[in-house]
Amino acid sequence: MAQGDCRLALLLALDVSSSVDAQEYRLQKEGVAAALLSPDVRRAILSGQGVVALGVYEWSGRRQNSVVLDWVRLDSEAAITAAARRIGGAQRSYSRFPTAMGYALGYGAGLLARGPDCLRRVIDVSGDGVTNDGFWPTLAYRNFPFEGVTVNGLAVLGADPAVLDHYEFEVQYGPGAFVETAPGYAGYRRAMERKLFREINDIQVGGGALPLDPPG
Repeated sequence: MAQGDCRLALLLALDVSSSVDAQEYRLQKEGVAAALLSPDVRRAILSGQGVVALGVYEWSGRRQNSVVLDWVRLDSEAAITAAARRIGGAQRSYSRFPTAMGYALGYGAGLLARGPDCLRRVIDVSGDGVTNDGFWPTLAYRNFPFEGVTVNGLAVLGADPAVLDHYEFEVQYGPGAFVETAPGYAGYRRAMERKLFREINDIQVGGGALPLDPPG
C-alpha cells in the first residue's frame, strides 16, 4: 500500500492492567469507538490534506501487549465505521497483570516502525495508574526508536492520585506532546474525542487559529 499521502500514523494504546475492571474496560473500548464516529472527529479525519492511518493495541504487563486493530487507512466513512466496530467489539486480551508502561511504549515503537510512512507519527496512550512493573517510559524513549515520534497521554483520574503527574512528567514525549484528562472512565469518551480531534488536526496550544471548532 502506497503511503506517500499519509499525514498521520496514530497508534492508540489502551490500558487493560488489573486496575481496570470489566465495566471500565467496556467504557474505554466503547468510548474510543464512539469518539471515532463523532461528527467532529470524522470530519477532521476526512477533511485534511492526506490520509490518517490508525492502529490500536492493549497493554498491561511486561509481555502482555495485544493488537486490537492492525494498521488501516481511514480514507472513507466506511473505513472509519469498520475500525470503530472492530474496536467496540474487541474481546479483552488480559486482565490480571500490572502496569508496565515502559514495555508498552517499546511495543508501540515497534508497531510504528513497521507501520505506514506518514508525515507525523503519534502514540496515544491512556491509563488510570502509574508504572509499577519493569522500566519507566523515560528508559523506553532512550532505548527504542522514538526519533520524530510524539507520545500523548490520556490520564484517567480517580484510581491513583499520582496518575496525572506521571503522565505529564514521564509519559508525554516529543514535538507538540500533551496530556488530556478524563474524570474517571465515565468521562473517557468525551476526553478521547477531544484528544483525537486535537491530534488529527495537529493543534498545539499557543499556535495559530484552530482549523475546526473543537468538541465541547
